[in-house]
Amino acid sequence: MLAIEVTQLTKRYDTVTALDRISFEVRAGEIMGFLGPNGAGKTTTLRILTGLIAPTEGLVRLNGLNAQTHSLAIRRQIGYLPENVALYPELRVEEYLTYRARIKGVPRAERRGRVDEVMQRCAVTDVRRKLIGRLSKGYRQRTALADCLMGRPSILILDEPTVGLDPHQIRQTRDLIKSLGKTTTIFLSTHILPEVEMICDRVTIIDQGRIVAVDTPANLRQNVSGGQAVQVELRGEDGVIQQALAQLAAMPGLQADVRVPLEEVFIRLTTQEKEA
Repeated sequence: MLAIEVTQLTKRYDTVTALDRISFEVRAGEIMGFLGPNGAGKTTTLRILTGLIAPTEGLVRLNGLNAQTHSLAIRRQIGYLPENVALYPELRVEEYLTYRARIKGVPRAERRGRVDEVMQRCAVTDVRRKLIGRLSKGYRQRTALADCLMGRPSILILDEPTVGLDPHQIRQTRDLIKSLGKTTTIFLSTHILPEVEMICDRVTIIDQGRIVAVDTPANLRQNVSGGQAVQVELRGEDGVIQQALAQLAAMPGLQADVRVPLEEVFIRLTTQEKEA
């Protein structure tokens, strides 16, 4: 089953083409990375998916519903975390989430339980009585994610969720996203290459408004490097490891210590696209 279907999607602003007939699919239950440099068209795509702007051409379906003709129904089924989230710094975490539950139509009898549920899932229960304005960036991001989960969405759309966080907060946020991905389809937009390798089942690469590739990080790396790859982990003293590597390198047709990082894959793919 497909959670997201994008077909020949185009967006133009006067003479500028932000998206040029892009197509891709996101399967239900997977974490799909949406990778590209700043200005590649990622945020424009997300804004179309969430119904904030209309495409010039093309079709978008979420859970089988046309995004243009069923926008209200779709908004009830998705949670959207923009890159810059506007929270209320003068409210406490629990107060804010209770307010958001009311705005999102959670029945009054269910609000306390729903707020407790999302706070627990996003690990903000310990700061529930703290003012949002006094929280760290990591806790503010988790609070925003809790808000996204308030309507129990089947699809989460996240725009650069780890930008501006320190290394510890980044690890916590990535772990949280992987945990949420066990029960929710996640479409994760990012320009951070290691992020998709650590979190995502598959990755869609976009550059200059065009889709360059769609595959798993491992397959992309293998296809660009050419041939089959076997990862071997060697443990022991340096002398023993160097001797083993020398023996591997001496084997005909085998190149030792070959691991193409996803960053190089991205550079090669986008270069090939531009040359074509």
